[in-house]
Amino acid sequence: MACRGCLGPLGVRAEAGLCGRCWEGLLSLPEHRCRQCALPHETESPCPEPVAWSLGDALWDYHGGRPPFGALLVPGIKEGELGWKGALLRRVQAATLPEWTADVDLVTWAPTALHRRWFRAFDLAEESARLLARRLDKPVVRALRKAIFSGRQASRTETQRRRLAKKSVALRADAPVLDSIILLVDDVWTTGTTLLRCAQALESGGAAEVRVLTLFRAL
Repeated sequence: MACRGCLGPLGVRAEAGLCGRCWEGLLSLPEHRCRQCALPHETESPCPEPVAWSLGDALWDYHGGRPPFGALLVPGIKEGELGWKGALLRRVQAATLPEWTADVDLVTWAPTALHRRWFRAFDLAEESARLLARRLDKPVVRALRKAIFSGRQASRTETQRRRLAKKSVALRADAPVLDSIILLVDDVWTTGTTLLRCAQALESGGAAEVRVLTLFRAL
């Protein structure tokens, strides 16, 4: 049987139909990266993308590996590859986290539109946030909601993504974010616009500080 990622032989380290070499494509980001935008750039230069959080990082490079593994894995999971989802979350459970995640007050996630969540029957960002909250022994809160007709970011061009309206993400009325240090979790960080709108909504509700952690970062 062939690997569903690279079409090579599966081998003894295969999991969920992907060979061990493909799973080795979960590559860490460059060591010398910005502690806000997670991109490599000159320390004294401003971040090339807008940020509304104090600290930001990701576990893996979205385009790392051959084939580019995050770009294979996440769309597949969102189309229903539940074996891949389980295998990825096991690796999230074992991943080394940034030291600054330890002193957050609560964990939340970037929301998915309700109709997409109903269609998939899961939300990868939410499941990741709940797993990380258990690891950190912190409360997890559904703090944000997404407008029903905000559109799907993955189907948009980079320019369209950057134009995501502020009203596309809003703070839930019962969200206990006041004066809290919040860890905002998402699956993929591409332009950062969704994270920006989420962080702005949390700050508008009185959050003391927002920190961002995603599974993947597109470099």
